[in-house]
Amino acid sequence: MNSATTIELWPGASEISIGEENQGCPSLTLYPVASEGLSSAVIVCPGGGYGRRAPHEGEPVAKWLNGLGISAFVLNYRVAPYEHPIPLRDAQRAIRTVRHHAEQWGIDPNRLGILGFSAGGHLASSAGTLFDAGNQEAEDPIERQSSRPDALILCYPVISFYEFGHVGSKKNLLGEAPDEKLVTLLSTEKQVSSDTPPTFLWHTADDAAVPVENSLLFAMALSRHKVPYDLHVFESGRHGIGMATDHDEAYIWPELCANWLKKQKFA
Repeated sequence: MNSATTIELWPGASEISIGEENQGCPSLTLYPVASEGLSSAVIVCPGGGYGRRAPHEGEPVAKWLNGLGISAFVLNYRVAPYEHPIPLRDAQRAIRTVRHHAEQWGIDPNRLGILGFSAGGHLASSAGTLFDAGNQEAEDPIERQSSRPDALILCYPVISFYEFGHVGSKKNLLGEAPDEKLVTLLSTEKQVSSDTPPTFLWHTADDAAVPVENSLLFAMALSRHKVPYDLHVFESGRHGIGMATDHDEAYIWPELCANWLKKQKFA
């Protein structure tokens, strides 16, 4: 597997994607690591309000994961005008694809996580709460794989579409007047169960775009279901700071997350 190889999730689908932001989607950009044994892997979902995918939340994150000895995959998922369930299907297909090719790519299929920023965090949390075991009757062997990730990393994530929701993400994903059942289904704090994977979350307390309550609601749901989690809230910082290398407080989140990944036996 060569560095930064792009793999189509459904061969041919990227040729008919609608809109400039969706060119080359849906696909995975692979950033492998050299390892004597099987490496863990993390799928990275950049944010962008389900209208775009922020570059600073993609490749730099993959390279950081590579530095921890973790293979990384940046998910080029479809955004507006595509609505639910298209982005979630792309994320689930990505997880299934990595599991299907795990042996070929030198990856442990039981150490596969998903990481997301902002709306990408919503997508990651959706993958971690709305998963399935795969369809064993499917003709496509990829579709027989489980879509459940083994770990979640949620960075200033959009979680709820109620009081503390992000209006732009909700509109792009669910449309102008979504059915209430759909709003509940995609408010992922309401979908947490005891089967939700262990989760690392971080946010800034004064995030003006996606309120910190999003992370707090998800953490409270994890706590109720006794799912292990690690939550870090920094006092201040604008939304969308990514790896936060120049931020006075949040610069430490990658180190905190690396320690958590070691505890999860990913690094």
